[in-house]
Amino acid sequence: MPTNDNTRLTIADVASAAGVSRTTVSHALNDRGQVDPVTRARVKEVAALLGYSPNLRAQRLRTGRANAIALLSSMPFAVAGGSSRLGFLMEIAATATEAALRRGVALVLVPPLDEAKALLDTLDIDGAVIIEPVANDPHIARLRKRGVKLVSIGRQPEAGFTLPYIDMHGEAAGALLLNHLHEQGARRIGLVIGLQSRHSYLDMEQAYLAYCTAHGQTPAMVRADEAGGEAAGAAACLQLLNEHPDLDGVCVPVDAFAIGAVQALTARNLKVPHDVKVVTRYDGFRARECTPPLTALNMHLEEVAALAIELLFEQINESDNGQRQRIDAPMATLVVRESSENTREKNR
Repeated sequence: MPTNDNTRLTIADVASAAGVSRTTVSHALNDRGQVDPVTRARVKEVAALLGYSPNLRAQRLRTGRANAIALLSSMPFAVAGGSSRLGFLMEIAATATEAALRRGVALVLVPPLDEAKALLDTLDIDGAVIIEPVANDPHIARLRKRGVKLVSIGRQPEAGFTLPYIDMHGEAAGALLLNHLHEQGARRIGLVIGLQSRHSYLDMEQAYLAYCTAHGQTPAMVRADEAGGEAAGAAACLQLLNEHPDLDGVCVPVDAFAIGAVQALTARNLKVPHDVKVVTRYDGFRARECTPPLTALNMHLEEVAALAIELLFEQINESDNGQRQRIDAPMATLVVRESSENTREKNR
């Protein structure tokens, strides 16, 4: 029966009550070692009846494991937060949490807030998944210094070391959006991307330049600072319109920038999609709730999250596959909405 005093039960107490050694108790409770199933079950039953719970500090010292991992993003709150409700991060977190729990560890969510940065120096974790890191990402530098195992969703650009990652096929995703705009009748397409060095921006730029070469178009591209959120997207779109007044399509991969772009077009009395068609990358809350709703990409983030956790545990456990440096994500699929409809064809 559980004890009623304040004395903390130990493995020795469980061993005495079960009539086995302390080593057997440790192996049975942690599902390790050569313990027969009957003994393992009896030890667990006795521990439960006594109300025993492990000393986590001692367990950490003994095993070297915190039994916790983290999920974090360096995307600023102006993009990740607001009306999006941390959509990209939270969509990944839902599946990542389930995948982590199935492996017996907890997942700690580190939101993209300045106040959260200091946590990375003290957070007791075995590994972390970084979402779309920038070149020389400070989060990665802090965690690597502590020896924390890391993987990223999307490769880290310009890194002087190999960080295992989930390949998001950025160029192919960008080509999907651009070709869709072309198929819907857009012939002068502009691009608004982030100023920061992220794989998604670099890949999108390559896809855009390839598109321009293939279709004989002079590039019309503006970069915006992520910290500016929707306002930065609006300003970038206005700059595009001033420099290229003949634009009839705009590809804006960052959903916060895309909302700003639609606002800028409306302010110029340009109708979406009749005058200018708009597409974005992430099919999240912003894309669905925009007026008009934005054509976007289903990036299959549930599968991406599960793959990221799989890759991280390969690194933590140093399994036979621990040298694997890349896993391919599923290819994104297009979700067509009103913002890119070919209204000329529709009205025929």
